[in-house]
Amino acid sequence: MEEKKLNEKESLELITQMIQNTKSRMETNCGMPFLLWGYTTIFVSLAVWYLVTTTQNYYWQFTWFLLPIIAGTGTYLTTRNKQPTVKTHLDKVINYIWTVFGISGFLVSCLSFFWHLPILFIILLLMGMGTTLTGLIIGYRVVTVCGILGALCSIGCLFYQDFNQIIVFAPVFIFMMVIPGHMLNHAARKQKKS
Repeated sequence: MEEKKLNEKESLELITQMIQNTKSRMETNCGMPFLLWGYTTIFVSLAVWYLVTTTQNYYWQFTWFLLPIIAGTGTYLTTRNKQPTVKTHLDKVINYIWTVFGISGFLVSCLSFFWHLPILFIILLLMGMGTTLTGLIIGYRVVTVCGILGALCSIGCLFYQDFNQIIVFAPVFIFMMVIPGHMLNHAARKQKKS
């Protein structure tokens, strides 16, 4: 295969096209995972709060493990490609970011059952950073701002004791994941119409 040397203009056009392709795919593929994880986190966290505070049975905290089961499975089923597509470097970077943050969040969550950790603070901080990085990479200011707000709101968990932290934790996912998810889906629908 013959390698073609690109001039400066062609090189910039190729880079711009790759970014647009990634941005287009991210609009259609990123909205649903944000929505799945956001809504599932809200409902599971409020269920844990209600069950633990009303029954005083701390074993209800194992309900947290429904998060990766429900949202992880849902994400896999809704984002798997039925048709092979070319993945750019940016696609891989975003996948690596969420893999690292997801595994880190899961491991730290498991450790919090054995050591006293400010787990809700840590999870909000990790997910806020992941959302912020995703927004920066795909070039959506709303996603970036929502991620920054989520990371900053993690500090609120440090001011509440015990299970009252969940009252801060759950609503943060509305603007950290649910709003960006809906915004990405809206942008995808708008782009398909044009």
